[in-house]
Amino acid sequence: MPSSHTNLEGSDDKILPPWFCQPIPVPSAVDSMRSLLEEFNINTVCQSARCPNSGQCWLRKAAAFMILGDVCTRSCRFCAVPSGQAPSVVDPYEPQHIAEAVNRLDLNYVVMTSVTRDDLPDCGVGQFIQTIQAIRQWHSKAKIEVLIPDFQGDADLLDSLLRVKPDVIGHNIEMPGRFFPDLRPQGDYRRSVDVLTYLKKNRSRMIVKTGFMVGFGETDEEIERLLDDLIQTGCDILTIGQYLKPVKNESMAQVQRYVTPAEFDQLRLLALNKGFRHVVSGPLVRSSFLAEESFNALKIH
Repeated sequence: MPSSHTNLEGSDDKILPPWFCQPIPVPSAVDSMRSLLEEFNINTVCQSARCPNSGQCWLRKAAAFMILGDVCTRSCRFCAVPSGQAPSVVDPYEPQHIAEAVNRLDLNYVVMTSVTRDDLPDCGVGQFIQTIQAIRQWHSKAKIEVLIPDFQGDADLLDSLLRVKPDVIGHNIEMPGRFFPDLRPQGDYRRSVDVLTYLKKNRSRMIVKTGFMVGFGETDEEIERLLDDLIQTGCDILTIGQYLKPVKNESMAQVQRYVTPAEFDQLRLLALNKGFRHVVSGPLVRSSFLAEESFNALKIH
């Protein structure tokens, strides 16, 4: 299959290193998935966050569904998802639509995330629960992975989600704590660490997952401290990927450097030596990248 070396949008017109080459997506597969999403009025993080892997994932009929609309109440300077005042009413048909799409695609593994909805009394956890329940009604054998915001660290909200027992529950730390005030101002590094700790402590048999990006200007020492903090939470799966500026906007964080595939291999080994059970590390790795394979790898062992 031929390769494309066109720039990813938001790369400031710089030529990306050769390891970002990917096969050209099959148009029919992309069109088919896009039509399905439009039919059910479903958002995906693949589209909203401009994921560089979306074409290849859609070819495999894989997508990361994004619930609670497409407007985030937080304004992170590394994310392409629109931010602002979200609609006050949550779409009551969204859980059913996603369940129908899962059934139509005959998915055995479902990845679901959301925008952050600090404006809602329950931060949107109820929509997570309803969507999980709807998927199980339509497609009872499907495994479900949820990637959640921090829910403001509210233990009651976390408990309510844990009670419906998703197969994997993830919350991304995204970066070392030094960068939070500038790049993730409405987030809190310690709160995210505490959320991961709480999830694993209260559902020890549930697979807990997190991830971060490199390329913000972090030092080796900061990455080491980050890994130490994360392994203390009890997390099972870790993803590490390259930060790519998602849109050509001066407010977005600039890429400070492109980490080589060899360095990503070293990071993977370092994380495994720290005690993570499974690590996916590479330039184009994102939270949902090879999610089903990661789940199966843990189940085999």
